[in-house]
Amino acid sequence: MRPVVGPARLVPTRKKRPHRIQQGEAGRVAPAAYVRVSNEDLILQTRDLSKDFRGFTAVNGVELRVARGSIHALIGPNGAGKTTCFNLLTRFLPATRGAIFFNSVDITRTAAQDVARRGLIRSFQISSVFAQLSVLRNVRIALQRPTGLSYQFWRSGRVLDRLDERARELLDQVGLASDADRRTVELPYGRKRALEIATTLAAEPELMLLDEPTQGMGHEDVGRITELIRRVAVGRTVLMVEHNMGVVAGLCDRITVLARGSVLAEGSYAEVSADAAVREAYMGGSETELQGVTH
Repeated sequence: MRPVVGPARLVPTRKKRPHRIQQGEAGRVAPAAYVRVSNEDLILQTRDLSKDFRGFTAVNGVELRVARGSIHALIGPNGAGKTTCFNLLTRFLPATRGAIFFNSVDITRTAAQDVARRGLIRSFQISSVFAQLSVLRNVRIALQRPTGLSYQFWRSGRVLDRLDERARELLDQVGLASDADRRTVELPYGRKRALEIATTLAAEPELMLLDEPTQGMGHEDVGRITELIRRVAVGRTVLMVEHNMGVVAGLCDRITVLARGSVLAEGSYAEVSADAAVREAYMGGSETELQGVTH
C-alpha cells in the first residue's frame, strides 16, 4: 500500500509577476527562478493558476500540490478544466495568471520543450503512436531525443540499433516484449496505450502526466493498465486525469477534484468520496454514492 500524503493548504499568492527577482534571506537578492515554495517534499506546486479564454475562465485560481513519489489524480466532471490544467502545467498553453513550480523552480514562463527536458513528461488522451511502424521502432524514436539523434535519420542503422536494447527493456516493463516486431496498427487498443506509456518512459520522466489512460477500454484492459501504472510509478511521481473512479480509488494516494475550473475538494479517496459537494458535482445529488462511477 502506498503511503497517503497528508492534507495541506496554501495561502494564495496574488503577485502579478512571480518570476521577478524577490528579496532573499539575510538581505540578499535571489532570483525567483529557484524558490523553495514549501517545507514539504513537493515535486509540483501551483499558486493561483488561472486561464481565461475571451471572457471565459477555464481554470480559476487552482492551488495544486503534488508530493514526490505519489500517484495523484486530478478528477472532475466533463468541462471541469482538467485537460486545460494539464496544458498549463506542460506549457502547451500560457497561464493568464498564477505560478507553476517544478522541483521548486518557477517554470511559469518556461518553453514547453524545456519543461519536458526538466523531466515533466505528458502522455495524451488520444493514443499518439506511429501506426505503421513496428512497436520497437516507436520506442526507439522516443529514445532518440535524449541522445541527440532525433533528427539524424541519415545515420547508419548500426548507430541507431544501439538504442534497441534499451527499447526492448522498456517494452518488457510494459508487457509488450513479445510484440516488439509487430506493426503498431495491429495492436489492440489497450496495448497501444501501454506502448504510449513506454514511449513516455523513454523520455526518462521524473513526473509523468497521464491524460485519461484508461479511456475507452474494456474491463480487462483497464485492470492491465492500472497495474502497469502502479509498476512504472515506482521511483517516479504520477499526476493523472482519470474518470474511472474504480481506478482512482485503487491506485491514487491523493485526489484533487475540479469543478468549473476551481478546486472543489482535495484529499484521499475516502475523504473526497464522502464530500457532498463532490457527489453533487458528479451525480447531481449529495446523497448519491460515488464509488465505481465512470464518466
